[in-house]
Amino acid sequence: MTVMERTIRAPRGTTLHCKNWQLEAAYRMIQNNLDPENAERPAELIVYGGSGKAARNWECFEAICATLRSMDEDETLLVQSGKPVGVVRTYPDAPRVIIANANLVPKWATWDEFRRLEALGLTMYGQMTAGSWIYIGTQGIVQGTYETFAECGRKYFGGTLRGRFVLTAGMGGMGGAQPLAATIAEAAILCVEIDQERIDRRIRDGYCQHKMYDLDQALALLMEHKAAGQPISIGLVGNAAEIHPELVRRGVTPDVVTDQTAAH
Repeated sequence: MTVMERTIRAPRGTTLHCKNWQLEAAYRMIQNNLDPENAERPAELIVYGGSGKAARNWECFEAICATLRSMDEDETLLVQSGKPVGVVRTYPDAPRVIIANANLVPKWATWDEFRRLEALGLTMYGQMTAGSWIYIGTQGIVQGTYETFAECGRKYFGGTLRGRFVLTAGMGGMGGAQPLAATIAEAAILCVEIDQERIDRRIRDGYCQHKMYDLDQALALLMEHKAAGQPISIGLVGNAAEIHPELVRRGVTPDVVTDQTAAH
């Protein structure tokens, strides 16, 4: 089996694979980021956000894990944009890992230059918690997303989103929190997602209630619940670039519109 064929499962239990729990924590964290139960596209080392990676490539991932297993308790691993670049002697209370991701000198800090360097294997996009190995899945954003919806209801709709129509797009690692957060906030939410496997995953995990393919049927169900003041979440298989303009043509006006696709 080559490294490209690996399925990563984060270690569980109390058995150490490293020399202490500080090192073990980092060792488990990077693997947890790529566990299929957590990551969006683990085979590509992509954790969430469309392109946020845990390591630059599989060779770098293997080198990071091997280094963590061999390090002493007074050493620190240096990771540069997903690649281990050195181990230095520090002291037991120092960080066991120091990570810097996608840093460019301002003059060259452009997407074109970043993509050029990425294509050469010289950098990677770490998002916020992918390259820092602390991603905990969609659960990590549910509270913040709910609070955003709840505040929206308080500020603009007399205290609640009950009986309000929320339109959004994107049900990946971050956007997948919206159907659950919106229903907790008592809204009726339509989530447009082009990849139906993502909708399936959110339904399986209890974040979304319904998967639909037909806009007419989705709107009928949503408006029924909206009129009754009942929360509902619908994942509609479709392209937001087509569905949203169609809603405009029909004169269907949501109360709240958000976007959590990777397109922005």
